[in-house]
Amino acid sequence: MIIGIKKYIFVGVQEDLDLFFEKAQQRGIIEFIPTDGRRPIEPSPAIQTLTAALKILRKQPVVKQSEKREEAQVAIERAEKVIRLKSQIESFYEERRIATAELARVAPLGNFFMEEVQELEKLAHRKVQFFCVKCSKRDQLRAHEELIYIGTDYDLDYFITITPSGVSFPEMIEMHVEEAAPTLRHKLREIEHSLHSAEHELKALADQMDFLNVILIQELNEFNLAKAKKEVGFPIEDSLFAIEAWVPENKIPDLFGILQGLAVHCETVLIEEGDRIPTYMENKGLARVGEDLVNIYDTPSPRDKDPSLWVLCAFAVFFAMIIADAGYGFLFLTLGLFLYWKFPRLKGMGKRFIKLLLILATSCIIWGALSTSYFGLEILPTNPLSKISIVSYLAEKKANYHLAKRDEVYTEWVKKYPNVASAKTGTDFIDGAAIHEGKHTVYPILNEFKGNVLLEISLLLGLIHISLSLLRYATRNWAAIGWIIFMVGGYLFFPYMLHATSLLNFTGIIDKPLAFQIGLQMIYVGVSLAVVLALIQHKWKGLHEVMNVITIFGDVLSYLRLYALALAATIMAETFNKIGAEVGLVLGTLIIIAGQGINIVLGAMGGIIHGLRLNFIEWYHYSFEGGGRLFRPLRKLKVK
Repeated sequence: MIIGIKKYIFVGVQEDLDLFFEKAQQRGIIEFIPTDGRRPIEPSPAIQTLTAALKILRKQPVVKQSEKREEAQVAIERAEKVIRLKSQIESFYEERRIATAELARVAPLGNFFMEEVQELEKLAHRKVQFFCVKCSKRDQLRAHEELIYIGTDYDLDYFITITPSGVSFPEMIEMHVEEAAPTLRHKLREIEHSLHSAEHELKALADQMDFLNVILIQELNEFNLAKAKKEVGFPIEDSLFAIEAWVPENKIPDLFGILQGLAVHCETVLIEEGDRIPTYMENKGLARVGEDLVNIYDTPSPRDKDPSLWVLCAFAVFFAMIIADAGYGFLFLTLGLFLYWKFPRLKGMGKRFIKLLLILATSCIIWGALSTSYFGLEILPTNPLSKISIVSYLAEKKANYHLAKRDEVYTEWVKKYPNVASAKTGTDFIDGAAIHEGKHTVYPILNEFKGNVLLEISLLLGLIHISLSLLRYATRNWAAIGWIIFMVGGYLFFPYMLHATSLLNFTGIIDKPLAFQIGLQMIYVGVSLAVVLALIQHKWKGLHEVMNVITIFGDVLSYLRLYALALAATIMAETFNKIGAEVGLVLGTLIIIAGQGINIVLGAMGGIIHGLRLNFIEWYHYSFEGGGRLFRPLRKLKVK
């Protein structure tokens, strides 16, 4: 539920200023309005230090937290130590990288110390130089008696020269050596030791996370309080203070509780045109879970109707239709129950996430059972599971319809499968085309009819979903009534044009010719009514309303993704099962488990992305203004 917001001005004596803000922070129902032009307060160095340290410690292995609590200064010192250790570790990693690269460069030259080389140069009055050249160019080199071959490593040949004053070879690369291989190996051992010590010391500080978090929250509370106070104006210096703020309408009784006993007065003021009113959402139960989903995309405008519960319900349905498997639903349910058992004290968003997972799992089980889908396994029509399937029931109704009508669909199936001609019932019609392939039996008529039903259900669901969106804001957009009539007319009209048979036809609700006539009239009436109502509401600007024909049509067709994604997931599951059954027990089991695992991950990704997209794009388009900002009152942060 979105609660209305009122704007207040608070005026009080300066002696009560600190107590007023402390009580306001304790209650957490007032959002003070910043004063334009004032420079914002920067977080204190302590906050920055503690925040940086906690980011580092969260990446360390989880350890039991120390229960010892000390002064804030101790926490800051430990936070600084964490940051210092992290900097040292990064420095050691860089030193190790450089030393390793240098060792790889000079190792082919052999084991010696540069001090020995320098001593030799001094005593012999000679200059020692090292050179390298690609092996492919060695035969092209001119003979140089000064060159002494050392060895070959990878595609390079290495040489040394000992000459009175030094030499140069244009075709070769001179290697300047500051530290030789033995020195670098010793240096690497020292770096590794220092790195290990620093990492061990940093890991030991991971038990201070809770302590640092407590101090950080204390610092943040003090910072937020100081930041709010900075917005205070003093109309009469050293006497009165004044500040404006936002307060939710349902928190006004609590507001006067804050002012009780204080020389502070509040009064509602007019909301100006340039004010950006915050959005205050207050939900409980399932609606609170839906609110988390809503905030993923955008914050509702204060003028919006809360879409939380709408989004949750629609998302659960869409996710289930995309997953389209009761077996996967049982796996999700098992995971949700395990998390619920594993983390019984979980609160806030974590607890709501588990609740969302259980909701999605339940919806997957229900829709999977209704569509007879269990891990991509073949469920025969004679199986009891088929008896509870609404999709199988509708497919049989469709078979009865075509059998009774003896229409084009019936004729085409008779040509393919002559046994169908002797069918007396819809079940006989389906069984007449059964194909026996070894131990497996395929029902092509049933599979096609079930696909047709699922496709139409996806479109019908899109029509209903968008119609509900239009109805929610019909008082703001009168043309919505016309577009709902247009969509219903299109649903009745287009099956006839496409020579298809809709649910309304084979369930006996309405005949094809009558549906065609009514649908065509509803299309004309719907578009005309939408334009007329738009002209009445928006004057000549309403002429643009006719362009929404394409938008409405495209948005409804967008729900075909529910069928397409479900079909893809089903085909993948069946394919992995088939491959696994053909290659043997052990390898086949591994293939089926791995394949089903991949399918579950891809299906969950598609269910989340497209399930939310149909809400945030197609549905929001007609009943969501958005662009709001959440109500953020001055409140006292607490340790979870």
